[in-house]
Amino acid sequence: MPLVIDPTQNGLEKVLRDYQIEALKLIWSHNGDGLTSREVYEATNNRLGSGRSVSRASIINFLNAMCDDQILDFEEETCKGGMRRKYRKGLDEKGFKKHIVSEALSSFMADFPAETIEAIKETLDKGSLKKLSS
Repeated sequence: MPLVIDPTQNGLEKVLRDYQIEALKLIWSHNGDGLTSREVYEATNNRLGSGRSVSRASIINFLNAMCDDQILDFEEETCKGGMRRKYRKGLDEKGFKKHIVSEALSSFMADFPAETIEAIKETLDKGSLKKLSS
């Protein structure tokens, strides 16, 4: 799934929609053999509240895209209707955040290498990253 970064947002909202964040948090917090798309769909809609809902197709497409990017993992199992996926964490939340930063920096380095390095150095010189690392 291509990352679209919105620097005006905070946290994971910079790259994900609210229902996507809720779906990932649900899977990250689950310590079992995985969750079906129906379980993720129902829990995500419950978490969204306020009469807001997202389609099951949107959930399935998102979960499969996260599997394609190896952010989530899955196992297929047989069920009454044939086969279904049970989704589980591939990367944890910290690993996902690192993935986002790595993807963004790699993209900037490919298109603007000198400017990216210069911006990183300026940010380090301002001390904002030093504060975070201490």
